[in-house]
Amino acid sequence: MSALAGNPHALDDPTAALEAAPHGDDHRGEPGLRLDSGRYLLCAGEAFALTAEVTHVGRGMAADLRLDDHTVSARHAILVARADRLRILDDRSTNGTVVNGRRIDEAELHDGDVVVLGRVVLTYRVV
Repeated sequence: MSALAGNPHALDDPTAALEAAPHGDDHRGEPGLRLDSGRYLLCAGEAFALTAEVTHVGRGMAADLRLDDHTVSARHAILVARADRLRILDDRSTNGTVVNGRRIDEAELHDGDVVVLGRVVLTYRVV
């Protein structure tokens, strides 16, 4: 997957992510973004398809989804897909993983959930 640089959705206050993230039932994701059926993480006008059973997210070269932000750990989070569910696990990150304003060790994601890794804000979408 692609790396994100100069992310306008990176915030100094992770709780502000809930106000900054797109809301509503628009299953295209962000305005102008058309998505095929599947699971996605949306950030800064980009959509990252989550097709693997396990996806490693972080700043490091070994990450499947690389986020180029110094507040994201090299190994920040792990996404695990099982049937119709997606779980996110914090991978012992320095700045933590936040879902809908709450710091988590692990959580099940639902359509529209806001995930903050360091200062990077992502929105989980199921289309």
